This record gives sequence, structure tokens and C-alpha cells, in this order.
Amino acid sequence: MKRAVLAAVFLFVAAFLLLAAAQMRPFGSPASALMDDYFLANAQAEVAANNVVTAVVFDYRGFDTLGEATVLFAAVVGVLAVFRKLREDER
Repeated sequence: MKRAVLAAVFLFVAAFLLLAAAQMRPFGSPASALMDDYFLANAQAEVAANNVVTAVVFDYRGFDTLGEATVLFAAVVGVLAVFRKLREDER
């Protein structure tokens, strides 16, 4: 029974990944050229940033960047906690 459930879950995940890979755009092709043109035309006026990449990362996608920083911080704290535990065990 357990083996059948694991096999079904594996097949479901594998099918999902294969379908997702089949739907991907070719590498390097943008989702929409209109978005690129919008950012290039409006970045300086909307966010007062001369660098469009900086405007996208910190202003347009600010919450996403904050989430990535939170994950990175949690990973560093986790690694430090493991090393501290190992150091205490050696004493």
C-alpha cells in the first residue's frame, strides 16, 4: 500500500515537471517585449533610478527581493546553529 502511494506521488510529480518543462519558453526569449519597453520608458520617472535593473529588483519586485533576503538570512542562521551545536558537542 505504501509503495503504491509513493509510486502515485512520484508519477504525479514527474508528470507535473514534464508538463511544466514542455510549456517553457526557449531560453532568452522574453515573456513580453511590452514589459521590457515599459520598464525602459518609465523606470526613471516612477522610481527615480537611473539603472533599470536596480529599479526592477528593488522597486518593482521589492517584496520578492525581501523574501529572497529572508530565505538567505534563515539559511545562514541555520548553518550557524548547526556549527555551534557541533562545537558544543566537541567540548
